[in-house]
Amino acid sequence: MLKYIIKRLALSILILLGVSLIIYFLIRLMPVDFIQDKINAINQNGATVSKETVDAMYEMYGLGDDSFIGIFKGYGNWLLALLKFDLGTSFVYGVPVLDVIFKHMGISFAIALIATIFEFLIAIPLGITAAIHQYSFRDYFVTVLVMIGISLPSFFFGQMLKDVFALKLGWFPASGLIDATVSNSGMALLGDYFMHMFIPILTIVILSIGARMRMTRTNMLEVMNSDYIRTARAKGLKESVVINKHAFRNTLIPLVTSLAGLLPSLFSGAIITEQVFDLPGIGKMALDAMNRGDIPFIMGYNMFLAVLSVIGILLADLMYAVVDPRVKLE
Repeated sequence: MLKYIIKRLALSILILLGVSLIIYFLIRLMPVDFIQDKINAINQNGATVSKETVDAMYEMYGLGDDSFIGIFKGYGNWLLALLKFDLGTSFVYGVPVLDVIFKHMGISFAIALIATIFEFLIAIPLGITAAIHQYSFRDYFVTVLVMIGISLPSFFFGQMLKDVFALKLGWFPASGLIDATVSNSGMALLGDYFMHMFIPILTIVILSIGARMRMTRTNMLEVMNSDYIRTARAKGLKESVVINKHAFRNTLIPLVTSLAGLLPSLFSGAIITEQVFDLPGIGKMALDAMNRGDIPFIMGYNMFLAVLSVIGILLADLMYAVVDPRVKLE
């Protein structure tokens, strides 16, 4: 086990090195120029910016040399800073990138964690029920939910729920995280958070349970037709034991594979949903930074997600040995 983990960690370092190289070159090739946007804003106000000032600004942000050697040199400097856990200073927000990530990551994490818990609590039982009662009303009901979750875009469905529950019925706030006009504390503040986060979480849950239900249903159908399931039934075992102990455990292996992307999804933020409901999460901050050409933030944010993805894949591999004793990690 230890030897396997060491080998995977060494491979993860090489993967992250390749990812960092790709991220840096792609970001440097972005058509959005933050410095040029600042210069245009200054010119619109009636002031003029000299060429010397423009060159100094590009040099200050490490973007002065656009040659191939200059870009490689910039990548080396960025990589050295990255090894020191220094992601640079955000152009847009004017503070270290790590500070922006940690400040707004908690909001996205809370929403994603709650939505993920409800997603598993709803999707897995419904997927099992649909597989056990194939071609029944339950199965068709789950199929409809799957089609809704897969087909509807999040910006449309979120806006639809917002229009119904917030604007027309007035049951929940339309946007934001808290009511700025009221000073709450304790349970009142917690209730205010709940009211503001209910519709965004509902949007994420409904749109995400479809794929999870379909995966669970498909895996259960494959397992239920296996020889060892027929053998267990022939031995006279209760149907609940056959399903819960023998069938469901074997459906966990594909589900564990999907968990590899769970860790980065908890921290990456629901970009579109946060934008629709104006939530100050890390996803909304990342989208604003990308639109405004904030190179340090975009590179730091993507490397942060790359590290989480590698860790998630490693944890998923380790979980295989837990759900399936036949798997040996060597």
